[in-house]
Amino acid sequence: MRTITAFFITGLTLVAPIRAEVSQPQPKLPTVPLVIAGQKLAAEVADEEAEREAGMMFRKSMAAGEGMVFVLDAPQRAAFWMKNTLVPLSVAYINRSGMILEIHDLQPHDETPVGSKFDTIVYAIEVPQGWFQKNAILPGTVVKGLPAPPKRQ
Repeated sequence: MRTITAFFITGLTLVAPIRAEVSQPQPKLPTVPLVIAGQKLAAEVADEEAEREAGMMFRKSMAAGEGMVFVLDAPQRAAFWMKNTLVPLSVAYINRSGMILEIHDLQPHDETPVGSKFDTIVYAIEVPQGWFQKNAILPGTVVKGLPAPPKRQ
């Protein structure tokens, strides 16, 4: 019995490596051109778990026409926070059909999760804080050019 238990624990260690803490900015991700209310946005695509976890951490700036689109694994009640994020951002929570349902401002280093009111969020777009307001983009606006959501939805 002891041999089996020891082997099982060792097997778990090999199969489930511990994820390292993010300590530096991730390299720039591939981008897609988005159009929101006639405004163009070059958005990096964070569609893998590690990319979504790192997000904008440790980056020192984000240009006005740039953003990051997070593609979630399934429709859900999303929550974003600003751990290790140096620049003020705004986030839009978006449903499967590309409609912005909510927009929130996020403050640098604020680790308080900013959750969505809806449980149908499939995308989130982060942009420099105030970009949505400056471009008169409100909930109800449809985002064009979003990457395809995962097929399991």
